Amino acid sequence: MARALADRLGAMLFDTGSLYRAVTLAALRAGVPTGDGSALAELADDRHIDVTPATTTDGRLYDVRLDGEDVTWPIRDAMVEARVSEVSAHPRVRAALLPVQRRIADGGAVVMVGRDIGTVVVPDAGVKVFLEASIEERARRRYAELAERQVPAILDEVTDELRRRDAIDRGRATSPLRKAADATVIQTDGRGVDEVVAEIEELVRNAWVAQREPRPTGRTE
Repeated sequence: MARALADRLGAMLFDTGSLYRAVTLAALRAGVPTGDGSALAELADDRHIDVTPATTTDGRLYDVRLDGEDVTWPIRDAMVEARVSEVSAHPRVRAALLPVQRRIADGGAVVMVGRDIGTVVVPDAGVKVFLEASIEERARRRYAELAERQVPAILDEVTDELRRRDAIDRGRATSPLRKAADATVIQTDGRGVDEVVAEIEELVRNAWVAQREPRPTGRTE
């Protein structure tokens, strides 16, 4: 959905979760405990993470590079998936990556994907959308993604992992997963990508029109 929306709007796609996944991968490789927030924050500061438009037609939506290495698919591995919520829950890690996210957001029209974008990263975003789907629907989508990449998976285990991650993300003290008060909620169960993207595109274009319209001065003649 995000890729299609970005293409329609002529905007850049940025999935902020890729930053946390990259830090998680770096920690696993370096033997840094995923429970050590201070060490993880230092790792985030030391490593150079880039998110750029896709350069390979292998199904990726963008390139993720860790110190120059293409880690677009390694950050989607099951070991990273199992640890990324723990890593992203550390306040110091989130603080270390926040300036990077905001710098990218300030670069122009950007479609940003993440669990705290509208509440923490860019609370003044012009349009905020909170997508919802049942756990069963989300597990089915994730399982299909893994199957397409020929990654072995069991649907029940995928479902349990999503539930575990949701509990961590909603319960963390810093930047918990929650809907922004001014976000538009869109339920996606049983709906196609094109249908939902068209709805979001209309929201964005209406917002752009509203921003260009003259505002009342509050004065009367």
